[in-house]
Amino acid sequence: MKTYRLEFTQKLPITLEKAWDFFSSPLNLSEITPEGMTFEVTTPGMENTKMYAGLIITYKVSPLLGIKLDWMTEITHVKDQEYFIDEQRFGPFAFWHHQHHFSKIDGGVLMHDILHYSIGWGPIGKIANAITVNKKVKSIFNFRYKKVEEIFGRF
Repeated sequence: MKTYRLEFTQKLPITLEKAWDFFSSPLNLSEITPEGMTFEVTTPGMENTKMYAGLIITYKVSPLLGIKLDWMTEITHVKDQEYFIDEQRFGPFAFWHHQHHFSKIDGGVLMHDILHYSIGWGPIGKIANAITVNKKVKSIFNFRYKKVEEIFGRF
């Protein structure tokens, strides 16, 4: 199974505490996801929830062609104000492992994401990744970058 790796970094002009508070809230994910994906957290009772190891989060998402899919991730690791990791339990990918790292820097916070994913499907998956999936994933993170700048300002 071919696995792909992407990395994204962003500097934020806010405190580590403020960054952690925002990004460790599952409900804020829909705010930084493109509207066209109709991303919706479906796990009940998430209003005051912060990331913790073992947290299961369910979503409805339309990654392509407006087709709604169920997606379930588990927060597998958390180190307060340093990182958390989400892994897909079921959903659109054969494999999804997403690390969210936060570190204090002069004037703000460095946010660093490391994503490993696989589509599966052998040669068909490789073609799908080359044609659309890789571009789609990058566009989601590019949208997030711009949206986070709108919310917190430029570094």
